[in-house]
Amino acid sequence: MLSIFKKELRSFFSNATGYIVIGIFLLLTGLFLWVIPGQFNVLDAGYANLDGLFYLAPWLFLFLVPAVCMRFFAEEKQTGTWELIQTKPLSTWQIVLGKYFAGLLLVVLALLPTIIYYISVSYLAQPVGNVDAGQFWGSFIGLIFLAATYTSIGIFSSSITRNQIVAFIIALVISFFMFYGFDLLSSFFSGGAETHFLENLGIHSHYKSMSRGVIDSRDLVYFLVVCGLFLFGTAIRVKRN
Repeated sequence: MLSIFKKELRSFFSNATGYIVIGIFLLLTGLFLWVIPGQFNVLDAGYANLDGLFYLAPWLFLFLVPAVCMRFFAEEKQTGTWELIQTKPLSTWQIVLGKYFAGLLLVVLALLPTIIYYISVSYLAQPVGNVDAGQFWGSFIGLIFLAATYTSIGIFSSSITRNQIVAFIIALVISFFMFYGFDLLSSFFSGGAETHFLENLGIHSHYKSMSRGVIDSRDLVYFLVVCGLFLFGTAIRVKRN
């Protein structure tokens, strides 16, 4: 697993892919939070919080994470290197998890610099440091679990096609449905148990819960189960290739 993990990281940072992903994410969040006037702008809001970041990031991840993951298996099949990997003494799960953790690490590396935003807002607050730290760190952990889920979807999408663009589109559609689709379906019901059940099937409900600064074991279990299901599906596809 470690050899695959290192190979994928070298591949990310030996060309522009890794730097572009991190750069685009930080550029867009920085512009919306500090430059472009509007509801996400920290300076326009008049109070010290980073709600805008935690609203924007899931939508930006919808595009960035599939862009990172689309090459994992699709590129290997396209270039013919997949056959070479299969000759190595690696189990299916070692290959899948090596690629998965490499993709997840890249997304987390894009997220880590946003801690600077928290420090900046903390210094801007009156008095200094008057920021809801629990909400920030709860939301931050929620984003990491969200990235883990999107990455599992992205790697699954890459395993079912040879075309990287198709893998990107599939990952984008599945990620969007998992994040917001169940909320849309629940809107067709007037409320009650059906609405609550459908909302709890989607990522948004659990991410929103963690964004309040409360780390509930039910939310953690949900993210872990969804990640596990998509990784299991990826392992099945890889075995059939």
